Amino acid sequence: MRRLLLLIYQFFIWFPIFLATTLLTALVSSIGCMCGGEKIFSYYPGMIWSRITCVITLCPVKVIGKELIDNKKSYVFIANHQSAYDIFLVYGYLGQPIKWVMKQSLRKIPAVGYACEKCGFIFVDNSSPQAAAKAIKEAEKRLKNGASVFLFPEGSRTENGDLGKFKKGAYQMALDLNLPIVPVTINGSFHVMPKDTFFITPHSMEMIIHEPIETSQYKTDNLREAATNMRALVDKTREIIAQDLKPIINN
Repeated sequence: MRRLLLLIYQFFIWFPIFLATTLLTALVSSIGCMCGGEKIFSYYPGMIWSRITCVITLCPVKVIGKELIDNKKSYVFIANHQSAYDIFLVYGYLGQPIKWVMKQSLRKIPAVGYACEKCGFIFVDNSSPQAAAKAIKEAEKRLKNGASVFLFPEGSRTENGDLGKFKKGAYQMALDLNLPIVPVTINGSFHVMPKDTFFITPHSMEMIIHEPIETSQYKTDNLREAATNMRALVDKTREIIAQDLKPIINN
């Protein structure tokens, strides 16, 4: 009975509101950015949209560690990827202007893809090392006035809640741009919307922001040392994220 009520609510209430707010957010963000207000319109409309989405899907949010980051500085945020709902949790409650690093295919989403492009979000084509290098250069141009980038180094959402292997692209970007890395642990969003489903189950979500890691100590011109340092940096951030990752319990 509860599932039936949730389906009715999702179809007749949540989806119409979500569709309307998504289109409105894309329109406001696109026009605002085109008029020269990227700093404001690439962040606040999306933040409000994300918070509305969490509220209307009955998903309470808890954020820990926000005081560890400085809104006037740029960071490379990296997090575990539990669900598509990670986007709403991060965008709505991180409290930091960010530029998303997104798959190239997301540019094709009607209205949303165009808005993301105007907001200065970074589309990544993983087809070649040259394309990845281009993304790093693009990020460097975008990181102005305290904006940061946010990435999911696993590359895709988890299948079962477990932490996957971390790719090195986010770390290379941080090293090349000489930016601190901020590990972020996300809990609860897997229960809201697991991979390969569009059904939403109300559930509390938690975002734990960990202390920034300065990357300058990991930089070196020695290729062998660089590879060792990269592995150490990846392992360190993965361990930090994993230590506060709650196990998935099937209800």
